[in-house]
Amino acid sequence: MSFVLGLTGSIGMGKSTTAQMFADEGLPVWDADATVHRLYHPGQPAALAIAALFPGAIDPDGQVNRAALRAMIQADATVLDRLNAAVHPLVAADRAAFLARNEADEIVLLDVPLLYEIGLDTACNAVAVVSAPAAVQRQRVLDRGAMTEAEFQTILSRQLPDAEKRKRATYVIPTTSLEAAHQAVRDVLADIRRTKDA
Repeated sequence: MSFVLGLTGSIGMGKSTTAQMFADEGLPVWDADATVHRLYHPGQPAALAIAALFPGAIDPDGQVNRAALRAMIQADATVLDRLNAAVHPLVAADRAAFLARNEADEIVLLDVPLLYEIGLDTACNAVAVVSAPAAVQRQRVLDRGAMTEAEFQTILSRQLPDAEKRKRATYVIPTTSLEAAHQAVRDVLADIRRTKDA
């Protein structure tokens, strides 16, 4: 049975980069965002569910139009809840299949932005939270050019505050520099292996 490490952090905190560091250390990684992206492809279950709920968010080729979906979420607070109710069970099934496939591995990583918000921390043996100062976080997000300040604030309002995540975490990984994050990743793995063997 694998040790399940949850990885989470608010938008712009460096979670994807940190997840790759864990992968580079040999851990199988399940990425919630990548799973959703795959399920949004034409003909995939989430795309079909979204087409039924929000036909205006589907392009002619059957692809989910994320910009249109974001605009709907901005315009109507109920859209996100309805979207999550349709998509989350599909994502949970994919996650369960990943855990079953990798049950012989010593440690597996679940990379989930909303880990605490959906209560998935209870399914993990430990949780690592990536964190950076709020000004660094905001700059990273806006520098990507993929969303407006208003969209950023909407996402933040739906996420547990960084301070609360850090308080609840087993481990906190600072992402102010790649070196600090790398060292923290190695320290986390060393601690888990020490604890498991104790």
